[in-house]
Amino acid sequence: MNADELYALLPAIHRIQDDKAGQPLRAFIELFARELEALGQSLDQLYDDQFIETCAPWAAPYIGELIGWRPMRVDVSPALRGLNSPRAEIGNTIAFRRRKGTALMLEELASNTTGWPAHAVEFFEQLATTQHMNHVRLHAPASAAVRSLPRMLAVRGDAGAFNGVAHTAEVRRPQASERAGGGRFNIPHIGLLLWRVRPQRLHDLPLVADPGDASGTRWRLHPLGLDLALVRRPLQEDSIDQLARADHVPAPLRIRELALQLRQAQATSDVVHSTLDFGAGRSVELRQSAAVLAINAAGPAVPPGSPPSPSIPRLRAADLRDVPGGWAHAADVLPDEIAIDPERGRILLGSAQATRHAAAPISASFHYGLLRDIGGGPYVREPAGAQHTEQRSASGGVAWQPLLDALPATSARLLITDSLAHDETPVLRVPGVSAAGAAGLQRVITASPATRPVLRAAGDVLLDIGARGTLVLEGLLVSGGALRVPLAADTEPRLLVLRDCTLLQGLVVLDPSLAVRLERCISGPLQVHPLARCELLDCVVDAHDPQALAYGAPAGSGDFGAPLSLHECTLIGRVSALEMPIASNTIFHGQAAGAGTSAQVPLQVQRRQSGCMRFCWLPPGAITPRRHRCLPDAAHPGVLPQFASLRWGDALYASLRPASGRALFTGADDDGEIGVMHALQQPLREANLQLRLQEYLRFGLEAGVFHAT
Repeated sequence: MNADELYALLPAIHRIQDDKAGQPLRAFIELFARELEALGQSLDQLYDDQFIETCAPWAAPYIGELIGWRPMRVDVSPALRGLNSPRAEIGNTIAFRRRKGTALMLEELASNTTGWPAHAVEFFEQLATTQHMNHVRLHAPASAAVRSLPRMLAVRGDAGAFNGVAHTAEVRRPQASERAGGGRFNIPHIGLLLWRVRPQRLHDLPLVADPGDASGTRWRLHPLGLDLALVRRPLQEDSIDQLARADHVPAPLRIRELALQLRQAQATSDVVHSTLDFGAGRSVELRQSAAVLAINAAGPAVPPGSPPSPSIPRLRAADLRDVPGGWAHAADVLPDEIAIDPERGRILLGSAQATRHAAAPISASFHYGLLRDIGGGPYVREPAGAQHTEQRSASGGVAWQPLLDALPATSARLLITDSLAHDETPVLRVPGVSAAGAAGLQRVITASPATRPVLRAAGDVLLDIGARGTLVLEGLLVSGGALRVPLAADTEPRLLVLRDCTLLQGLVVLDPSLAVRLERCISGPLQVHPLARCELLDCVVDAHDPQALAYGAPAGSGDFGAPLSLHECTLIGRVSALEMPIASNTIFHGQAAGAGTSAQVPLQVQRRQSGCMRFCWLPPGAITPRRHRCLPDAAHPGVLPQFASLRWGDALYASLRPASGRALFTGADDDGEIGVMHALQQPLREANLQLRLQEYLRFGLEAGVFHAT
């Protein structure tokens, strides 16, 4: 009740006398009502605290204690934000216990605990056994149906998650996942397969001609003309009472699977606009003249029984790998056909289709895979610079330089809202400030969320940062030349910030007054003046060769690069730094170059009296400041990082293989993975899942965790 309601309950004679006295009683009632309202809110909250859906956060563990809930470890990593919420977990505990040990429950548990798409497999259902005549298992014959293409494709695809072929029994235990070589097919075995790769969508990009192709028939999906493996866009599950199917997980697209889908769709005489992986809103989409290409026709429906018109494109999946003289199966593609290779991101047009493409270009929307949001990519992020008054935007592939030159001499932002490739070599300028004590200006060049603009430069991109200026680059993919900061005319401080960028040719800093900060970037070699400063957070610096120089000084500036601070990074190549104040949870994957007395060590820091190397993997022969719990050590003398891929563009780029050993996967300061994939907290996710499996697995069963990607 509020003060007015309480005051109205008083007898009228008291209210009249209170008015004559200046309403002191009303003032007292207002104070009383305020305390009564606080007491009422406290009583309401006490009632809400009895239910897990409405209780205060502090009360959730107490409710969980009543039902025997055991808390899991929760990390502050952005990748785990909102994962394993105590409120959601406690709310699901009773329901999970009622379904304890069922495949549906274990699959939901694995997905909720790890945050990755999961599929539960009862391996005892896939054993080849002598069948009882009263219990015939038609789905598990001992002889494989080798003529069944869908069944045979499922044997190897997705690590056998949807396998339908019976196997002989394995005696190895499935625990400890594939890193310990766990077995699969046995009577008590349950497998939980996880898909770690996240699909990233690039929308409506023009095809890129294959270099050296004069016929106009060979095209690629990647804007830089590189091979790119495509990933399925998973469909949402229809119901929670069914196990996940192959179309519910972000699996890599395979040629034979896509060919089977297209063949089944083309068996009908009507227009088929989409299959599981091809069509509008699917994993791969082709457009021509703003219309989505159908599978059997590009226009109105074909009457039943009518043969397809020669002018209508026909889609097919083909292996378009490199062979002497061009691409494989190029001679098999008919003039009106379009061949797609999803494993390499290649498209081969028939001669008639190539002519039509020249008049009406084909564009493509597709998905590729990333383990985590790093480098230039179309993932969700919050662009910087929204507070600036001066805002400009670029879309439709317009040139950046005129827009940058038109910005006034104030702090401003250029927002790029497309994922197209821009063939220019702009000069990125930040006006300087000459007045003493005046704050510097900031220029932000950023990509909008869900876009990845590409800058295909013809040479080095000049960064002209004025006195006390700050240049911020976000979400860009730069190729064709390095970013270069020239020597400034004064010694005023300057700042360069790179976030979520990919610099294929790296960065060259000749200005000693510059401070450089890279966050979640993928970069080529970094050359930074010894008097500058450099800090890397969640970055990959790749010299493409462990013996090449990944970090050092520009030519003519000395033997050692600027003081370098590292946090959760992976460096491929040699490192030569003047000083290293801190290096934490970082992999230095370098090798000595040369031999004898002229050999260059893989990691060398000149000033070793200050700084610290903590929880890092260091190559043999490294000359560093003092170390704290770095690898290799006496307990793990032979531990060596082995990468799943060091080819930029692969979904597993810069990630460690299981053969690297558990010491690297749990060697960080929080028992996480050393290197750039530390933020994923993969060991933590798996440990939490194993903890929950101890509670929800039925007696006599054993479960193993396997990575499908």
